[in-house]
Amino acid sequence: MPEEREIRIQRLNALREQGIDPYPNSVERTHTIENVLTHFDQYAGPEGDFALVGRVRLLREMGKAAFAKIEDGTGAIQVYFRINDLGEESYRVLKLLDLGDFIEARGFLFVTRTGERTLHVKGWRVIGKGLRPLPEKYHGLEDKELRQRKRYLDLIANGEEVKTVFETRSRVISAMRRFLESQGYLEFETPILQPLYGGATARPFITHHNTLDRDLYLRIAVELYLKRLIVGGFERVYEIGRNFRNEGIDRSHNPEFTMMECYQAYADYNDMMKLVEEMIAYIAQEVKGTTRVIYQGTEINLTPPWPRIPLLEAIHKYTGIDVNAFPDRESLAAEMHAKGYIVDPKLGRGRLIDDLKGEMFRKGIPELKQAIFLIDYPLDVSPLTKRHRTHSGLVERFQPFIGGLETGNSFTELNDPLDQRARFEDQMKQKSQGDEEAQVLDEDFLEALEIGMPPTGGVGIGVDRLAMLMADQESIRDVILFPTMRKTAEEQITEI
Repeated sequence: MPEEREIRIQRLNALREQGIDPYPNSVERTHTIENVLTHFDQYAGPEGDFALVGRVRLLREMGKAAFAKIEDGTGAIQVYFRINDLGEESYRVLKLLDLGDFIEARGFLFVTRTGERTLHVKGWRVIGKGLRPLPEKYHGLEDKELRQRKRYLDLIANGEEVKTVFETRSRVISAMRRFLESQGYLEFETPILQPLYGGATARPFITHHNTLDRDLYLRIAVELYLKRLIVGGFERVYEIGRNFRNEGIDRSHNPEFTMMECYQAYADYNDMMKLVEEMIAYIAQEVKGTTRVIYQGTEINLTPPWPRIPLLEAIHKYTGIDVNAFPDRESLAAEMHAKGYIVDPKLGRGRLIDDLKGEMFRKGIPELKQAIFLIDYPLDVSPLTKRHRTHSGLVERFQPFIGGLETGNSFTELNDPLDQRARFEDQMKQKSQGDEEAQVLDEDFLEALEIGMPPTGGVGIGVDRLAMLMADQESIRDVILFPTMRKTAEEQITEI
């Protein structure tokens, strides 16, 4: 690699010595490659004049003629150089060309004797010199971690396959926006740097503002700010944006991720269930052309309505633990230990229930791989949720699961400011006992609630996980262009 880079730099200098700028400020492109290939029969002929640009992917010289293949963002085409057309000086510059360089080529279109659609070049120039070699195109870039660390190489080497994944992600977000806007929702932007973090159970990232001389937090959720907008009089609001949680990295978690949260006044969690199943079915139809999608070998029917399964009933059925029979942390922890589950001594009863939910999905049960709602959660795990209207000890909360992936979270939102204060105080007690992910008490939000918030339903959907589903990708890192990665061995050695 260092030797080849030096050779390329020598060629770069040779271009400059000949008065050629290898990085011009502008280029001339009359058509994309896709356009000329689509209308080739109409455009072909010696009277044509087309200026195409692209990256050189193949290059072979045969004495007084040379062939190359160039590729832009829309396709690839063969180009043909001939010394009689270009003159010796321009043709000789081809010897300074490397695979990966960008060129501009002007000429007419014709078909070779082998049937290859080709641009016959009348004039050309280098418009971007590459100083490092491309990954081998035909063997691809197979190292998974390198593909994620250097996504630009992944896109070059594995082209269509990788581009399709990220085009799918983009279309998921566009379809989500169209659906929400069709339902009367308005999109807003709320602070990423926050004086207090809240709206979710997670550890935050902390930074410091020098001028204000105060610590600030990267948001872990947008919930509390969007609810302030509901208090202020907007009835349907949403935001699609980045959240940051100081947590581990695995196939479904990245510290920086994208969420959609929406809130609707005068609604409850039943309204939000209907919204979620209709929205995701709409997205699937727009992106995949069907509401039946294949995820990791399982066909999933996203057509509404989805099954509604009470959480505690599911835990009892699939783990053998009747949570209702163990009303405190100690008894539940003892039962989990007896059943062979790992018990974190720092977690309260609610977080242990959440762990049991995770164990349930790790069993690979077929019906839990379909699109389902788990509903009616214990109060212990839902500090921002309104109590259930008919079941004591439960709250009106649901989570959608698709393909075994938790894809969101939703509540009938708590709008009783005194109850909310008591829940925050209980969270602060859990934090003092060692639960680093417990929520903090937000006085400004409580003041907003005391002004008055109407009955409200809210939901958050993990955009990355929805993209995993629609693109049939096993890991969240395969649908995030530049995921957070552990240090390489070389970086660790450098630090030492």
